[in-house]
Amino acid sequence: MADRLNITVLGSGSWGLTLGLLLAENGHRVTMWELNTEFAEEIRTTRQSKRFLPGVRVPESIPIETDLSTALEGAGLILFVVPSHGVRDVAKATAQVFDFKKDTLVVNAAKGFEEGSLKRMSEVLGDELDVDAERILTLAGPSHAEEVSRHMPTSVVAAGTNRENARKIQDVFFSPYFRVYTNPDIVGVETAVSIKNVISIAAGACDGLGYGDNTKAALLTRGMVEITKLGVALGARRETFFGLAGIGDLIVTALSQHSRNRHVGQRIGEGQTLEEVLSEMVMVAEGVRTTRAATELANKLHVEMPITFGVHDVLFSGADPREAINLLMNRPPQDEMRWMDSNQTKGGR
Repeated sequence: MADRLNITVLGSGSWGLTLGLLLAENGHRVTMWELNTEFAEEIRTTRQSKRFLPGVRVPESIPIETDLSTALEGAGLILFVVPSHGVRDVAKATAQVFDFKKDTLVVNAAKGFEEGSLKRMSEVLGDELDVDAERILTLAGPSHAEEVSRHMPTSVVAAGTNRENARKIQDVFFSPYFRVYTNPDIVGVETAVSIKNVISIAAGACDGLGYGDNTKAALLTRGMVEITKLGVALGARRETFFGLAGIGDLIVTALSQHSRNRHVGQRIGEGQTLEEVLSEMVMVAEGVRTTRAATELANKLHVEMPITFGVHDVLFSGADPREAINLLMNRPPQDEMRWMDSNQTKGGR
């Protein structure tokens, strides 16, 4: 059992609330911070978030703060659960009001690459916070808040460069229904859980177009190849992409009714525009912004990612999703694996 910690959760959306409840159940002192005063007041008065996590009660023992300095007071662990495009601003604000101690741990739960800098979320936190890189970790994996908040068995990974710190996070979050593994490859974990959102938009488009299981199986398999190639180009370990943050998170995001990114793709496949889809959504679909960043990153690193490029064309250039899939299907024939004189295969393309 982990030592009891003072933990501040930054962001009270569905995932932030879910992790806050989990940590409180594990015996930690949890404080939630929410930038939006209307959202914060709703949780304070009703002890639930009707727009993000209806029916899940937030106990009175968890304060909901809107003042960042108050929320961070005495924190030994800070958990960032804000949308990826807001991580830098919240980190900057945190650095201005919080004095980091030598043993303070920071955990990122956002998924995405920052537009412009093309940095992973742990790198963004490292830019803004006065804390060693080995004390910044990422918690990720196949974990919809709608299920975890109802104690459905779930497994994730705590990724970081320092094994001892990763094991501390493992211990802090581990519960009978929330199994946590450690992984030293934070580059691979953050890349996998970010780019899978892009592939999941494509999977949703397949649903919207009325395509079947064959189409989606091919899309996800080749999408996993793209995710792996980009990750390896960034310095990740190939085996990470066959784990929970890789194939695990891709499966849950591409197939689940809870997936916001799959929802975006499905609606576009059914004929709606991106603007129409986003205007109807309360929660953020991270894959939309990540598609821009992933396309830019792939071009910068000379990594071929045809599915990702196709999603980009559909989202931002008005390409027809059915025609985008036709273009993918009619690319020149290729080997799935490289042929070797020794009859051994290595890698994929």
